[in-house]
Amino acid sequence: MTLGAHLQELRSRIVKSALGILLGTGLIWARYEQAFSFLRKPYDDAHLANPHTILALTGVTSGLALQLHIALVGGLILSSPIWIYQIWRFVAPGLHRHERKWAFLFTGIAFPLFLAGCWLGYVVLPGALTALFHFTPANVSNVTNVDSYISFTLHITLFFGLGFLLPLIMLMLSLLGAVSGRTLLKSWRWIVLGSLFFGAIATPNGDPLGMTIISLPIMALCAIAVAIAMFNDRRVSRKVAQ
Repeated sequence: MTLGAHLQELRSRIVKSALGILLGTGLIWARYEQAFSFLRKPYDDAHLANPHTILALTGVTSGLALQLHIALVGGLILSSPIWIYQIWRFVAPGLHRHERKWAFLFTGIAFPLFLAGCWLGYVVLPGALTALFHFTPANVSNVTNVDSYISFTLHITLFFGLGFLLPLIMLMLSLLGAVSGRTLLKSWRWIVLGSLFFGAIATPNGDPLGMTIISLPIMALCAIAVAIAMFNDRRVSRKVAQ
């Protein structure tokens, strides 16, 4: 393809992605009350244990800004299969056949893994809020700005989503030859320590049981990634020996 054809293809993919995001944003806007209730539920659960907390808006235009924020972010997440597919369609023609196979596999695995991580972050959010609200002094009301709470919620869920992608990134580096499975296996102590550190951040109340429960899925995913990397090392070794 010529440079002009590449630019035309890029423009087509961007337009289709933008239309998908616009459609997702419109759907979230139409279901704004349900979307806000879903995002507010962790706060309401934490509020039961901390009745002196108040969720509030400040400013005349804050309500409109909040709805736009939730609609745009929700639309981006809701339309992610569309724009991920458009990125794939733009990149795929420049890949070799075996590279397309691996890229398609990683794209298919990454999305459900990311959603699983976001779901786990949403599940542990009430406990994290409860622990943080316990630092509020006695006879003092904790007035939380809704924008601040929404940003905190999105950061936690995205943090968990990206955390679930780390084992996949390890595996991708192994398949590309950047790191061997044996090297990953030798680093198992750092993997366990990193998983526990991830669980500690997610459970600010210091509950060892909760920290372990959250760390176990990351450890399991890393173990699977290391096992596949070791298998790939043996496959490559046999291929070179032939």
